Amino acid sequence: MERVRDVSDLPKAHLHLHFTGSMRPSTLLELADKHGVRLPEALTDALTSGEPPRLRATDERGWFRFQRLYDAARSCLREPEDIQRLVREAAEEDLKDGSGWLEIQVDPTSYAPRLGGLIPALEIILDAVDTASRDTGLGMRVLVAANRMKHPLDARTLARLAVRYADRGVVGFGLSNDERRGMARDFDRAFHIAREGGLLSAPHGGELTGPSSVRDCLDDLYANRVGHGVRAAEDPRLLKRLADREVTCEVCPASNVALGVYEKPEDIPLRTLFEAGVPMALGADDPLLFGSRLAAQYRLAREHHGFTDAELAELARQSVRASAAPPEMRAKLLAGVDDWLTRPAV
Repeated sequence: MERVRDVSDLPKAHLHLHFTGSMRPSTLLELADKHGVRLPEALTDALTSGEPPRLRATDERGWFRFQRLYDAARSCLREPEDIQRLVREAAEEDLKDGSGWLEIQVDPTSYAPRLGGLIPALEIILDAVDTASRDTGLGMRVLVAANRMKHPLDARTLARLAVRYADRGVVGFGLSNDERRGMARDFDRAFHIAREGGLLSAPHGGELTGPSSVRDCLDDLYANRVGHGVRAAEDPRLLKRLADREVTCEVCPASNVALGVYEKPEDIPLRTLFEAGVPMALGADDPLLFGSRLAAQYRLAREHHGFTDAELAELARQSVRASAAPPEMRAKLLAGVDDWLTRPAV
């Protein structure tokens, strides 16, 4: 058997992790009990068995089912203490997996009704991130994401809010939910506001729809990073464009299989993207529902796509380079990657 290094010790940045989806299953069960929330049977069965729920979001019905489970979990986050616990535990889990920098993605409008409004919700989240980062030592920031199922005017409001809190820990602006709904160009004004305010542009694209949605992210939203982006592998010219412009794809392998984007891990075009020179940042997306966290994504690349330790180290470097981490943090993480490669394989 080939000797390899432990990917949990490989320093890396985590750039694609959704807020509620970062929760530990045990925490969700405790919060549901605390607040008297009756979770869907499919979700409780999955949480108690340790097996992720059976999901397939390649059609509207499947996506609705996925969103229903996610919304049920989110409804258990009702108090500032719940937010603080989620963020602290997300930081602890990332540290176990070798992450030195985490950009957690959140739409604060989803939490505003229970936390006193939009501004209080974001401030509670940012305070929790600041405290968790200070207590654990993990570099941690926030990417505010608009919901493409809502009106573009809502996205503009969020973009202005995100810019307002850029000095409090907001580093980017995203666009999430079902990319089959809502054209990217409808949100161009919101992304213009965010970019003018110095935030990274990181919309979702190229997951449930094909290469065209990735092109829309580039053409209409001037993406620095694309959430997922794997379907770009179907268009060689688009791959070259991503590589030439150094636009990073936040690839989430376990999520791709769980949602039916690809039937099995071997089908995910990690090699195609990597060999085309497209930067990648592997991410866990929603560990609560997909059953695996950050280091598992690197193991998948090794076990199903034959990535060597040197290639996994390069993936880690790409995640760091694509992050909003300050120069000193980047230098520390990149030096750690080099050090990891000097260690003996076991």
